[in-house]
Amino acid sequence: MDAEQTIAEIERLERIFAVPDKRPLSPSDIAAANQRHDKMLANSPWFRLWQSYGVCCRPQSTVFQLGEIES
Repeated sequence: MDAEQTIAEIERLERIFAVPDKRPLSPSDIAAANQRHDKMLANSPWFRLWQSYGVCCRPQSTVFQLGEIES
């Protein structure tokens, strides 16, 4: 394979993978996103207040507690 052909193939693959995924999110996808979000904001006083008073539209409580988060 020459360099130009390799570059062209890489560019073609980049275009293919740049297309957004149109599949609907599954419940496990949403739960994983919620967990990442909760982990990221666990040390925020506003987020802890939000969790404490249950201003939440999620059907289940968050998995992460303050003592479990590593900085």
